Amino acid sequence: MSEFVKRFSLTGRKALVTGASKGIGAATCAVLADAGADIVAVGRDQAGLDEAREAVERLGRRCLTIVADLGTVEGPRQACAQALKEWGTIDILVNNAGIARVFPALEHSVEDWDEVMAVNLRAPFLFAQALAPAMIAQRWGKIINVSSTAGKAAVLDHAAYCASKAGVNILGQCLTLEWAKHNIQVNAVCPTVTLTPMGRKVWGPPEKGDPQKAKIPMGRFLEPIEVADAILFLASDASNMITGETIVVDGGYLAA
Repeated sequence: MSEFVKRFSLTGRKALVTGASKGIGAATCAVLADAGADIVAVGRDQAGLDEAREAVERLGRRCLTIVADLGTVEGPRQACAQALKEWGTIDILVNNAGIARVFPALEHSVEDWDEVMAVNLRAPFLFAQALAPAMIAQRWGKIINVSSTAGKAAVLDHAAYCASKAGVNILGQCLTLEWAKHNIQVNAVCPTVTLTPMGRKVWGPPEKGDPQKAKIPMGRFLEPIEVADAILFLASDASNMITGETIVVDGGYLAA
């Protein structure tokens, strides 16, 4: 293996990916496994997790699946406890799970607001809090939060979603200040609209998707693997001096 390839290799690493049953999460499981990592796939849908596990195992890596409700406090904590019990440490955490509730602000219920914040912002904190001690002990860790361009630029009818993703971005910077001295890098990936099941549901109708697509200089939405490739870079030794950053993957959307 060349030195160049080694810098991007995850051989011997163990990665936990949330929202792993579909979309960006499933693609990330496969990409990280292809780079050599064993995977803990966390999500709500056992059938989807089984598909992710099969994809990882076809690549010759191990995969542990854990069903968890990330909208609760105990869901993330129990998932981490099970992962640590089975594998001892987790080297790479990918906080990918996310939900959107799309309403005008005047129509947004408190219940929907709280659900978005619980899954999109509280759960990433709880996963990081639970897994960081082992990373600190071994002086190596990578935490990648899947955020959004919606955490950097407002989107109509997405008040809770935008606020949650902006919170994820600043959370990563706060954790960087505390954990960089332990050789843990914490970063966020900020994609624009990605063609996941959630992305297709929200932006699939042409009357809504086409105007948004027209704002992207490259003229299209993202495929999940394009986000997963950015996550791979941040999970590898090639990014060891990058921390506290938000890496935008948006086809030029924020530059327009």
